[in-house]
Amino acid sequence: MEERIKDKIEEIEKYLDELKSIFPEEFENYKNNIEKKAACERYFDKIMEATTDLAFFMIKHNKISAPEDDLGSFMKLSELGLISKELSIKLREAKQMRNFIVHRYKFIDDLTVFNTLKEELFKDIEDFLNNIEAGKIKNE
Repeated sequence: MEERIKDKIEEIEKYLDELKSIFPEEFENYKNNIEKKAACERYFDKIMEATTDLAFFMIKHNKISAPEDDLGSFMKLSELGLISKELSIKLREAKQMRNFIVHRYKFIDDLTVFNTLKEELFKDIEDFLNNIEAGKIKNE
């Protein structure tokens, strides 16, 4: 399990770095470049899926019961004290946005996605990884 946790952390870090390398500074560049927008949305999808996987790995690692759904995984980590309640809410909201993008793509608000990525995702995922790494060491 330890190796899977480490591998998943590295996977998320790789996706974050790749997203940062292509993410435009300005909304107009995001909105008007179909390929860049699609790539950013896909990296967002990959980051959130890998983050959810990592949450479940940590739940299993700590030998607690699994939540009913993906969104509940972040609340379980908050209950364990591995992440704050505020961060668990932010991650749940990011996961919900990911689900909306994947399943309701005709209705995506590009500005909301752009702002979420630019202003929240990078910081929230980095906070998540730092908390998980600290909690993993504490629980070993």
